[in-house]
Amino acid sequence: MNKSDKFSPEVRERAVRMVQEHREEYPSLWAAVESMAPKIGCLPQTLLGWVQRHEVDTGVAMVWPRSKVAG
Repeated sequence: MNKSDKFSPEVRERAVRMVQEHREEYPSLWAAVESMAPKIGCLPQTLLGWVQRHEVDTGVAMVWPRSKVAG
């Protein structure tokens, strides 16, 4: 079993939804993620990655090519 198989897509979706639903209760996204990650059984960095990926996939956040950022 590799790392990506540890959590089903359903668990990941629910975890991201939890963060989104409770995000306003915390001073930052990181604070929300740190609070909820233990409830899911993952590291905060893992949950943050799921949230960020979801935001990019849904168009909430933009991903800029490194050449545009660095230049």
